[in-house]
Amino acid sequence: MKLVTYLKDGHDQLAMVINGMLHDMNDIHPELPTSMAMFLNYWDDYFPAAKIAEQRIKDGLKGDLYATPLDESVLLAPVPYPTSCRDAYAFRQHVAAARHNRKVDMIAEFDQYPIFYFTNHNSIQGPGEILCMPDHFNKLDFELEAAIVICRPGKNIKASEADEYIGGLMIMNDMSARTLQMEEMLLNLGPAKGKDFATVIGPMLVTADELEEYVVPCQENHTGKAWNLGMKCSVNGIPVSEGNVSDMTWTFAEIIERSSYGVQLFAGDIIGSGTVGTGCFLELNGTGKLNDPNYQEQWLKEGDIVEMEIDGLGKLSNTIVRDENDFSILALKKV
Repeated sequence: MKLVTYLKDGHDQLAMVINGMLHDMNDIHPELPTSMAMFLNYWDDYFPAAKIAEQRIKDGLKGDLYATPLDESVLLAPVPYPTSCRDAYAFRQHVAAARHNRKVDMIAEFDQYPIFYFTNHNSIQGPGEILCMPDHFNKLDFELEAAIVICRPGKNIKASEADEYIGGLMIMNDMSARTLQMEEMLLNLGPAKGKDFATVIGPMLVTADELEEYVVPCQENHTGKAWNLGMKCSVNGIPVSEGNVSDMTWTFAEIIERSSYGVQLFAGDIIGSGTVGTGCFLELNGTGKLNDPNYQEQWLKEGDIVEMEIDGLGKLSNTIVRDENDFSILALKKV
């Protein structure tokens, strides 16, 4: 299933996407929920009924009387109120390139265990405008990622069983204000203010069963599913990044195993993959400057349009907008 949350009568509404039309969940079956949070929290009850309803629509047994065109709808984040948001560091290519650009060796610990950080789940948003403060524009960056959402609660989940806790996949853009991020991480804490203002997911949640045809073996000595899904990003129509979800060294199953160690995961928790190789200006600028001392750095600017696509997951489009507030925390630094 392809699931979206859109704005209807001033409220978020859960809908299913079929042939470019939005079918409200509670319209296609009166016992289905109106919100993604409810759907995820009662996944094992609702998912089978939703699959039957979906098939009835595809078979023409239920018309489009109550359907809304997708391209005429205001989409929100597919999971608009996640219970938490973790972001991992799963692509070896990105980590190796970033370290090479800084002329330091690849860190051996990357291959020993997966890591993640918590970002601000209250700053999750979907397609549309990304509102940025003045300091965010000091080396403003995108990060091309995939993300999953947890659909069953669990604790101490083994990687061999963890794929059963994945409700589906989405595109993620982990927005980054690099100057803020770099200065705070000098103190070995963070990222915090460099990341907490916006994390974008969408445009839809595609359930795991819908992606079975893309499943491929994960990398050697790893556990869990991998998906052969091409990833790309363009800024103002110019391609800047390209990769594949299957390039993840650490699988989502392994990240779930570590995330759930001694901790309860909840339905509605989001976990990002981390940046794919070439998936941000920080990496691209570092590589460019290493190869050409005259390379001109690129960073996002007011008015830029960032478009991300992942095979089977749709296209996520955002426009960078400047907040009217001119307050700067960088200006508050002590000498």
